[in-house]
Amino acid sequence: MVDMKNTAAFFDIDGTIFRNSLMIEHFIKLINFEVIDPEIWYTKVKKVYDEWEKRHGDFEQYLETLAGVYLENLKGVNKLYIEFIADHVINVNGDMVYKYSRNQIEWHKKQGHKVFFISGSPDFLVSKMAEKYGATEFRGTLYLVDEDNKFTGEIVKMWDSESKKRVIKELIKKYDVDLENSYAYGDTTGDLSMLRMMGNPIAINPNRLLLESIREDKKLSERAIIIVERKDVIYKLDPNVEVL
Repeated sequence: MVDMKNTAAFFDIDGTIFRNSLMIEHFIKLINFEVIDPEIWYTKVKKVYDEWEKRHGDFEQYLETLAGVYLENLKGVNKLYIEFIADHVINVNGDMVYKYSRNQIEWHKKQGHKVFFISGSPDFLVSKMAEKYGATEFRGTLYLVDEDNKFTGEIVKMWDSESKKRVIKELIKKYDVDLENSYAYGDTTGDLSMLRMMGNPIAINPNRLLLESIREDKKLSERAIIIVERKDVIYKLDPNVEVL
């Protein structure tokens, strides 16, 4: 018999639970609250955003550009004020999630499973999503502050596969997680490590690179489930489905 206390579910957030990026939503609110000059959007971000919006550019490139501008403009700002705006983001946008993911989180909690949120978004946003959805623990990108609680412009990233693998190993050891019976949910190659580690890997709306990586990994492709949610329909696909 499986010990439910040792079964866990590891969720990425952006694109897996949340239908956008928490950092993007926060960036927009920082403009609205006049922390970031609106002109910065037009001079440094809009071009790559427009390319993505027209589906000529890459979302990851857009996100990387915005992340650099975001970090630069947080430097020297007091964390308490940024957290106040982060609260506003979750209050207004926190329900903008995929139906499948929301249902899975609730199912895992009812089963008595541990639920972990592992995200590349800023830790002060991830913490609020974790609280909202009752996650056991969370890990996000750390935005470092100085002795006056102001952002230094330095981070400890959590969006790449190796960083996620490191913290997941810590949680596995802390909670004595049963890997074979546990679950992982992700949408990009940044989630590959946790998908490979768990007995039940689920890719939700995967990008092309993640789907190709799953197909190239025989052991992973044999276990993986591919979920695509569009409008009010949830599709379960074969990992080897043809990609156009």
